[in-house]
Amino acid sequence: MPVRVQTEEFDPSEEIRGFGRGRTDVGAVVSFTGVVRDDDGTLDRMEIEHYPGMTQKAIEAMVDRATERWELADCLVIHRHGAMRPGDQIMMVATAAKHRVAAFEAAEFLMDYLKSRAPFWKKEFTCAGKTSWVDAKVNDEEALKRWEE
Repeated sequence: MPVRVQTEEFDPSEEIRGFGRGRTDVGAVVSFTGVVRDDDGTLDRMEIEHYPGMTQKAIEAMVDRATERWELADCLVIHRHGAMRPGDQIMMVATAAKHRVAAFEAAEFLMDYLKSRAPFWKKEFTCAGKTSWVDAKVNDEEALKRWEE
């Protein structure tokens, strides 16, 4: 169940093609790709920082939790760090399971975790030269609460 934390861009189509190749034991493959959003047209770039060992282990632990809870046959998480421009891909989650409900729920759980709890720090740089750290959003925290057991 690979977890990749990287600076390099990735091709979601290629990742999905490789992810599902040769699988006959699953009935569902779900994927999601997150991109850098520019809500008001002023974002120059976003920079994402992390602590390599800590980040990798934390995401792997969440993948293990999702795999166990939803009996996933396979899972892939890719998350980028470094500088990214609006429209660039930040992350991707793919899940494979026997049934679609498990694949969808596991993917949503992992997306909610990555948005709220994964040890990444995001800083936005505007075209006007202003910088600001991206704070956690209340709705992201609420989305994560639905997965409490």
